[in-house]
Amino acid sequence: MTSTEMTPTAMTRMTRPAPGGTSSTAARVLAVAALGAVAARAAYAAATRRPPGLNGKPGDEVWGRTNHRGEPVTLLEGPAFVAGAAAGGLLTPGLGGRMRAAALLAGTASGVLGGYDDVAGTTSSRGFKGHLGALARGEVTSGAVKILGIGATGLAAAAVAGSPAPTRTGRAFDTVVNGALVAGSANLMNLFDLRPGRAIKVGLLTGTPLAMTGSRAVVAAPLGAAVALLPEDLGERAMLGDTGANALGALLGLAATRLGRGPRLAVLAGVAGLNAASEFVSFTKVIQRTPALNWLDMLGRRPVAPPAAGPQAGASVPAQPGPADSEHTADPAP
Repeated sequence: MTSTEMTPTAMTRMTRPAPGGTSSTAARVLAVAALGAVAARAAYAAATRRPPGLNGKPGDEVWGRTNHRGEPVTLLEGPAFVAGAAAGGLLTPGLGGRMRAAALLAGTASGVLGGYDDVAGTTSSRGFKGHLGALARGEVTSGAVKILGIGATGLAAAAVAGSPAPTRTGRAFDTVVNGALVAGSANLMNLFDLRPGRAIKVGLLTGTPLAMTGSRAVVAAPLGAAVALLPEDLGERAMLGDTGANALGALLGLAATRLGRGPRLAVLAGVAGLNAASEFVSFTKVIQRTPALNWLDMLGRRPVAPPAAGPQAGASVPAQPGPADSEHTADPAP
């Protein structure tokens, strides 16, 4: 057996709960989630106390943005999430070495690529169509770099995690499917980071069922970090940005790769379908028009401000430089 192969027995040992029963497993998951939460809060406090600058620009300018109310928010929630998820993942008990390495790679690399888009991105191109269209014209946008980089990251993380398929062809197929699931989930989560708390709520709704499966060790720390940072997001003081949203999505996608092949293909179809739909449909408008989704979206948020009176009522709020498709300002779909 080569270093990239894994037997079904080894995979089972990696994902099954340790002896001690359901209550013991739940206690370990909660402990890891708490570790991720503490690490994320500590990282956020340190980063906001002294925001890191870049190329001579002060940190507040690098990481500061203006939200849909015209109020300042910081993107440092994203790096704090990546730090919390990574710290918790490194110390998670019961997580095999390959999956631990895959989680570190998926979360950290996706976060770094998202961070590059956060600080270097522009609003000239949006979505897959915009960025890849610009690339076809010879223009390399930060979004195109991120799309290609996260695609490569997904495949690399899938290869590191391994597959229990008994044949080389089966393992290659699983690697491609799993890589697409990681990359597609990373991009999809970023599409929900358009209003306060929305991306984290989506992450909790999708991650909680995974925490009840053999993927619990993968998602415990990210979910803990997300919950710890949710008050900052809902309070409109901070946001995940591409850094945090891409990392959260990638880790949830990696957790979903531990499902059986049938459920995995179904999840991938859903992820791919939503990514494709985002090029033509505004998720925000769909949520606003669906009472149950709108209620959940507004849960814990400040009420929407009424339109200002006078001729300026329809004017948009100017935002500081940064990628609009990762801010709480506007939906990237046409």
